[in-house]
Amino acid sequence: MRLSLPINTLINLPKPRFLIPFSSRSLSLAFPTPSVHRVPVVSPRLCCCHWFSTKAMTNVGEQSIPSVELKEKIELNEKERKIFDRLLSTLRYCNLDTQLRVAGGWVRDKLLGKESDDIDIAIDNMSGSDFLDKFKEYLSSRDEQVQGDTVIERNPDQSKHLETAKLRIYDQWIDFVNLRSEEYTENSRIPTMKFGTAKEDAYRRDLTINSLFYNINSGSVEDLTERGIDDLKSGKIVTPLPAKATFLDDPLRVLRAIRFGARFGFTLDEELKEAASSEEIDLMISGNGPVSAVTYLSELKLFRVVFALPSSAEPSPSENCGSLSQAYLEAMWRLLQTPGIGNFSGEQTRLALYAAMFLPFRKTIYKDNKGKSIPVVNHIFKFSMKRKTSDAETVMNIHQTAERFRPLICPLETKNDVGLDKLDWAADTLEHWKSLPHNDAVVPATSKIRVLTGFLLRDIKDFWHVALLTSLLLSATVDDQEIGQLDFQLEKMRETYLTVEATIHELGLDNIWDVKPLVNGREIMQIAELKGGSLIRVWQQKLLTWQLANPNGTSEECKDWMREIKAKRQRTE
Repeated sequence: MRLSLPINTLINLPKPRFLIPFSSRSLSLAFPTPSVHRVPVVSPRLCCCHWFSTKAMTNVGEQSIPSVELKEKIELNEKERKIFDRLLSTLRYCNLDTQLRVAGGWVRDKLLGKESDDIDIAIDNMSGSDFLDKFKEYLSSRDEQVQGDTVIERNPDQSKHLETAKLRIYDQWIDFVNLRSEEYTENSRIPTMKFGTAKEDAYRRDLTINSLFYNINSGSVEDLTERGIDDLKSGKIVTPLPAKATFLDDPLRVLRAIRFGARFGFTLDEELKEAASSEEIDLMISGNGPVSAVTYLSELKLFRVVFALPSSAEPSPSENCGSLSQAYLEAMWRLLQTPGIGNFSGEQTRLALYAAMFLPFRKTIYKDNKGKSIPVVNHIFKFSMKRKTSDAETVMNIHQTAERFRPLICPLETKNDVGLDKLDWAADTLEHWKSLPHNDAVVPATSKIRVLTGFLLRDIKDFWHVALLTSLLLSATVDDQEIGQLDFQLEKMRETYLTVEATIHELGLDNIWDVKPLVNGREIMQIAELKGGSLIRVWQQKLLTWQLANPNGTSEECKDWMREIKAKRQRTE
């Protein structure tokens, strides 16, 4: 399996103006507002459409919220009227006590005076596929056939939580689903769907302006959250339920809220901004759709706003860094889902995805106020995301270990140490290894590989699997210079990962970081006749090299080798 992803894709969308840098405390957006603003007075009788002028802006707190020109009732065009008449005829023919409601964006757009062909119909007492059967029955009575139909099964793994029936009527595709409510268990963010009431369905939606229904049976607009119309009038982006709970259920809703704010020039609700800025990024990465989340950020040109970089960053990140980060993230996500690759904990998965996403910045630094060089990744975690310091340290350690892993991968695959004589990061370790008795039959032929890999794993500990996968991502090549695509040969990466993992297991390096030294510090001082100082650390590294090269060696054998080395040095001196 090969995954080729563009790294230079730039989507030309209108840019919102961010007044305050994205932080865990606040996010302020300013969008262009129309020069004329009107709202209607909605009459209880939805019989005609009127326009009423009001002030251009309505002040709420410190913000100016644009008023919106809104229609009092929905006016159907000819095609929509014919479609709805045919659906109502189905109810009458089949003697169905069923309410049909158009949901979401179509209702919003029609009230704004915009045409929409995105018709989603919610049914109160049957599934979409059941209604599809009834519709076919009605057409059969008239010696007619459907223009086209299909049923899309639910697939929670792909964030498709409900069966959807699609039907083509008068050259218009329409989606049919049942009204539903959602329940989340304590240990899963994948919702359990069940039939719900129209009110429950309205409250489970992302925003109040998207929670409106048009009841086809009665020809009326239903505002069951009792604020969808008002928020649409005043140009506010608000969640039906408390914003924090809404975003916890589906973190992608944060990006949808920003997208709708940018699209309509609406103002984000203060509670929504507070919940979004403190919760969403980590929830997106930890959730079931991290790739979709980062894709949204990239396409909306919000990547460099959310993950704000210091202006003094060097080398300066490229304009397409968001697309490049997205490509690495998607490759890591697919590898983690690949059969055979071990069960990563939630924490390992989360930090693996961060490590992949921030790979383009692994060598980027900036100067702080004191002129000290600081990794940009540290800045992103600390200032842009307001995450704990340990997250930044782990991700940076993964990056460093991934770079060190690269020259070891081929020797671990082939169990051949050719090419391992010069490693900048292991110069001292290689010198210690050369002092070992290599003609000793008890020293394995793979001792150099075992020593170098052992030191590496002791540094990264149980995140070495993540570092290995990250290292494999760095082997991706540019597939097409003109298009600028990274070529991730995922099947080959998977095979390499499994081979290297098996070799590490065969070398007995599982949990090598938990193995205690054969000789402790007090014994080193006694044998080497030291009173302290940096030489103790040097001897510790030498003895650990001996211990890694001699996996079956004993404490006394290690001490004997130390005495022998000391004696040789004394004779030389």
